Amino acid sequence: MAACTQVHRQHGLQTHPRLTVERDAQGTAPVLCRHCEDAPCAQVCPVNAITQRNNSVVLDEVACIGCKLCAIACPFGAITPSGSKPLAVPQTFAHHIPVEALTDVPVSVASINPFLSWNAGVESVAVKCDLCAFQDKPGCVRVCPTQALFVVDEPHIAAATEAKRRQAMMWPQGNQPFAAAEWEPKS
Repeated sequence: MAACTQVHRQHGLQTHPRLTVERDAQGTAPVLCRHCEDAPCAQVCPVNAITQRNNSVVLDEVACIGCKLCAIACPFGAITPSGSKPLAVPQTFAHHIPVEALTDVPVSVASINPFLSWNAGVESVAVKCDLCAFQDKPGCVRVCPTQALFVVDEPHIAAATEAKRRQAMMWPQGNQPFAAAEWEPKS
């Protein structure tokens, strides 16, 4: 997750990691954008900040208005509202009020759910995995010490599907999958 944060910071994007890890008693699992073909997140975006390009779902953080509809629509929970300020945004505006001057404005607790958090002067926008499209391979894939993370492309999917079909055809004859069990009525 640190590689993700660092790579995006270098490109002036939100620093929130695009990959999160869910833990339970049985182990861990990564949660990240699956780049769905039908992309429910793109369908609900009112400003078309989410589009499909080159077999991936792309989010334009500058165009995002922070409505959080995409995060609600995502079936995998892979979109997170983030309030970190992108580096590409100017430090001051004509009507800018420094955060230090906003002492009477409450801020959200750090442990609060991102859907409910707020901070004065910081716009919350959607953040999701973009496969680090600005470089040759995603940062998380590049630094994964066990090579557990990798990008799957069409040839790999086709090869895996073919291997599963061949394995199913080699199933032992006396133990056929999907065969109907013989049934005898009880007398």
